[in-house]
Amino acid sequence: MFTGIIEETGTIQKIEKGALSAKITVQCKKVLEGTKTGDSIAVNGICLTVTSLSRDSFTADVMAETLRRSSLSEAAAHTAVNLERAMAADGRFGGHIVSGHIDGTGRISHIRQEEIAVWYTISAAPGLLRYIVEKGSIALDGISLTVAAVTPQDFQVSVIPHTRQETSLSAKKAGSLLNIECDIVGKYIEKFLSPQETGSPQSSLTESFLKEHGFA
Repeated sequence: MFTGIIEETGTIQKIEKGALSAKITVQCKKVLEGTKTGDSIAVNGICLTVTSLSRDSFTADVMAETLRRSSLSEAAAHTAVNLERAMAADGRFGGHIVSGHIDGTGRISHIRQEEIAVWYTISAAPGLLRYIVEKGSIALDGISLTVAAVTPQDFQVSVIPHTRQETSLSAKKAGSLLNIECDIVGKYIEKFLSPQETGSPQSSLTESFLKEHGFA
C-alpha cells in the first residue's frame, strides 16, 4: 500500500518493450535505501516489483495489463517518474489509501496559474469520471491530490508549488498522459450496492439502509 506522497523523482534509464510486456530500469537514489529484490515501488503510481538492483537503479517487469492501463505504454528513456516505496507499518499516513493499481489514464487539456497554485484540467473517460468526486481524493501519476471540480468530460486539481516542484508535474504540458487511480472506497461501495450475481449471498448494505443511517 502507498500514500501518494512522492519520495523522489527518478529517471527511466531504459525500457525494453516486447510484443506485449516490458522491462523497465529506473535511475534513482532515495527509494533504493533499505530496498531489496521483491519489494514494491510505485512508479508514476504503478505498483511494480523490484526484480534487480544496482548502486543507482532498480529494474522491474511490466506485464501487458499494466501497459494497457497506464502511461507506460508511451514511456521512453530519460523521462522523469514519481517514486514511492510501499508504506512502512510505522510510517505517517500523509496522503490517502493508494493501492498502486491504475484504473486508467487521462490527458491534461489545460494548465493555468492562479497566484501560487497551478490548476490542471484532465480529460478522462466516463467510466473513470463516475468515481471522481469534488473534494475527494485521487492519485495522478502516484501523487495524492484533492479533486477541485468535476464535469461530465473532465476534472480539475489545484497544485501547490512544493508538489509541482518535487514531482514530475513540473514537466507536464497540455496533452501529457497521466495515470489515474480513483479513490478505492467508492469502488467498493458501488460493488456492495450492485445487484448480486446469481447464487451469491444478498448484501444487507442497500441504498435505503445508508439513507436511514445518515449516509445519504
